[in-house]
Amino acid sequence: MNPLNDANQHRMMLTRRHFFGRSASGIGVAALASLLGKDAFGESKEAAPAAPTGVMKAFHNPPKAKRVIYLFQSGAPSQQELFDPKPALRENEGKELADFVEMTQRVTGMTAGQKSFPLAGSRYKFTKNGQSGIEIGSELIPHIASLADDMCLIRSMQTEAINHDPAMTFFQSGHQLPGRPSFGSWLHYGLGTMNQNLPTFITMVSRGTGRPNCQPLYDRLWGSGFLPSTYSGVKLMSVGDPVLYLSNPEGFDPTARRRMLDDLAKLNQKKLEEFGDPEIHTRIQQYELAYRMQTSVPDLTDFSDEPQHVLDAYGPDVMKRGTYAYNCLLARRLAERDVRFVQLFHMGWDQHFTLPKQLPGQCRDTDQPTKALVNDLKQRGMLDDTLVVWGGEFGRTSYCQGTLNAQTYGRDHHPRCFSLWMTGAGIKRGMTYGKTDDVCYNVIENPMHVHDLHATMLHLLGIDHEKLTYRFQGRYFRLTDVHGHIVKEILA
Repeated sequence: MNPLNDANQHRMMLTRRHFFGRSASGIGVAALASLLGKDAFGESKEAAPAAPTGVMKAFHNPPKAKRVIYLFQSGAPSQQELFDPKPALRENEGKELADFVEMTQRVTGMTAGQKSFPLAGSRYKFTKNGQSGIEIGSELIPHIASLADDMCLIRSMQTEAINHDPAMTFFQSGHQLPGRPSFGSWLHYGLGTMNQNLPTFITMVSRGTGRPNCQPLYDRLWGSGFLPSTYSGVKLMSVGDPVLYLSNPEGFDPTARRRMLDDLAKLNQKKLEEFGDPEIHTRIQQYELAYRMQTSVPDLTDFSDEPQHVLDAYGPDVMKRGTYAYNCLLARRLAERDVRFVQLFHMGWDQHFTLPKQLPGQCRDTDQPTKALVNDLKQRGMLDDTLVVWGGEFGRTSYCQGTLNAQTYGRDHHPRCFSLWMTGAGIKRGMTYGKTDDVCYNVIENPMHVHDLHATMLHLLGIDHEKLTYRFQGRYFRLTDVHGHIVKEILA
């Protein structure tokens, strides 16, 4: 028997999704009309296309935050050197960790073969900062330390993964295995966009001077998982066009591009009506967004309108594309344009062996620009409705990896307790939350899990984490899975 041709197979495989997509023009037509407007088909250019809305018809609770800037420190900063002072480590340096705690946590393959687990104290000074008196490693991060009265410092973070990739995936998506939507994608899906000319979810990557060639980052960390790909994050590139293929090819003018997009939209619309595939709708949306970004992105990345004192505040690297300082200023400009979720990934925080040589440079990369970003938002009145988060995927061990000495000591991965700080919309400021034991091995007061962090962040954005769901493969999924509690103690 001859096989059916593709067209006949499509006609026979009429699913419920295809039926609704084809009947009465389907939701795709309405979405297309709202997105493109008459301008997309070469008619009136007066009306701008309406912003796509999320699935939520109303906020679950009154939102405190409109947007998020997440400063993700990839590789895991050492809490013992930066945010969680432990004099006992210095006083008992060289003694075995097992003499102080029951070592029940599994260790990585990098230290599993060690016969000795000697305690390693920090070589750097902590000071009390601001009226709140929060102790922070000001020798390494004096600028961030000056933000003490603006931050909520969480010293009792906990996670489940002990290796970088699953730990970063867990922080982004609430699950250690790839394939689930990232936080920004959930936010876009739930709330929609606030800006028609830029993506709702934007990410940027910078390499630190501490250990620039450490753990790689994958695009799936800002991917939409099983959500339609229209909810994926868009990465701004550090070289060439900020967004790939943003510029027209040589000899191809905007008028020709507009005509091409109009014709392409009509073809895609026919396929959308026939098959109801949400990815066709995504394609239509992305073509149009890319067209509008040809104007909005050059304006976004042109810093010539920034006063010199603002540029100076971000530090000497602010004009170098791809640096953390440049990305911090760009994050503020994106926030001004109501991009809902901006995430910066700064690589290099993985100090296994030569912490005294690597960590100071890594801190210099991030210290001044982070302070400048927070103060910039504050001075513009934007910190009141912007949530800022700073932290990595897990913590570091209090025992030394390898040989213990002042020049080469390092720390392995430690998911059981670590530090992260937040500031901005709805967050109590000038406070610490949680406590670890004397050798920074266990949380002994107010543990805060990654799922709790996600639940609390969503709450600040007006979302009940138990109600934002998506049906996939026969069950309803959510960012926090079946876990998560709102940590009300840190809310203003």
